[in-house]
Amino acid sequence: MTATATAEVIPYNAVNTKSSRKFERQAEYAPEDFHDHLFELEAEGEWIVQRVPEPYVEVMTKFGRKKKIPLEMTWHHKSCGQCGHIPGYSTAIFWLNRKLDLKYTDPTDQTSCTAWNYYASATSNAAAQAGVAMRNFAAAYETGYYPLIHCGTSYGHYKEVREEMMHHAEVRHQVRDVMKKLGKPLVMPEEIVHYSEWIHAVRDRIAAKQKRDFSNLAVTVHPACHYYKLVQEDAIYDPDIYGGQRTATVSALIVALGAEVRDYSTWFDCCGFGFRHILVQRDFTRSFATRRKIEVMKEEANPDVVITHDTGCVTTLDKSQFVGQAHGLNVGVPVMSDAQFAALAMGAHPYRVCQLHWHSTDYKPLLEKMGIDHEAAWAEFQEDLKKLKSGEKEYLTWEDVG
Repeated sequence: MTATATAEVIPYNAVNTKSSRKFERQAEYAPEDFHDHLFELEAEGEWIVQRVPEPYVEVMTKFGRKKKIPLEMTWHHKSCGQCGHIPGYSTAIFWLNRKLDLKYTDPTDQTSCTAWNYYASATSNAAAQAGVAMRNFAAAYETGYYPLIHCGTSYGHYKEVREEMMHHAEVRHQVRDVMKKLGKPLVMPEEIVHYSEWIHAVRDRIAAKQKRDFSNLAVTVHPACHYYKLVQEDAIYDPDIYGGQRTATVSALIVALGAEVRDYSTWFDCCGFGFRHILVQRDFTRSFATRRKIEVMKEEANPDVVITHDTGCVTTLDKSQFVGQAHGLNVGVPVMSDAQFAALAMGAHPYRVCQLHWHSTDYKPLLEKMGIDHEAAWAEFQEDLKKLKSGEKEYLTWEDVG
């Protein structure tokens, strides 16, 4: 692995005294803790604050504040892109909860966050966008379960909604009127939690149940922009991961599972999705994903797999590579989420659970390095499909998928 002139390439756990001191000094520039205002508004009768249920884990955020991550009693706010393009992403998250024996619910009354409208088209309005978020929060609150956000875009958008609702009384009152018409309370969670933060919090439990040896795997990480660049003070950091200068989510999981994290110079770049240009300049998206991300990873780190933690990132980095391949570029790296990677480590079926057949880039050499017989696994999956087609089974149960 070689460094380029554009950025320093360093191992994830490099001892960097300068970076460590910088991490310590960041607290001096931290914004005011939003919790103070959150609870003040509750005391004034403006809304209900849903507390993070016990048991929870406290993690460190960018400027040193502790953030509570619930371990169970989670209400899973699914991602439209995961359900539509990468179904193994969501099923892997649910499978992990079941294998760790943690209580959760998969709600049927959740709506899309409509953040694509917010980021890509700008055709909505503040009250409408906030109203969608607050309706979902109220739906979670009414079940007694705590919202866990699957999509990085929803997560980033909801954090911005929280800022807007806290600081703009007019919008808050407009949304309250909407909630009244729906017969729902105005509820704001104590913390807005992304599923990858939950995986980060339970990574040692996942490692304790690991069945497959990943010590021979080289991994590059794409940190999702909407996870750590929007309301940046709320993302998880750790001085043991890149000296606290990059988010610790995903990288810390990979380390816990025994794989090697390899760095590359364009780690900070977007995957190419970018919302608006995926709609209106798709060729730019695909060229950016292959030229600025995948090719750089291949040339500088030569990973066996790319791991990320957002719907758009997995989709773009995986499904754009056919373009690079057609033009003879140095591409061909499988891409998956941290949830799928963790599930495979714990012995999950690559097709029944992780549904890797929905992915475009060739992942079979990776499965072989993981010790997985993909031909046998595919034959098992085909038998499942025959039973479903014949009507012998209506659907696969959790017992079927292990």
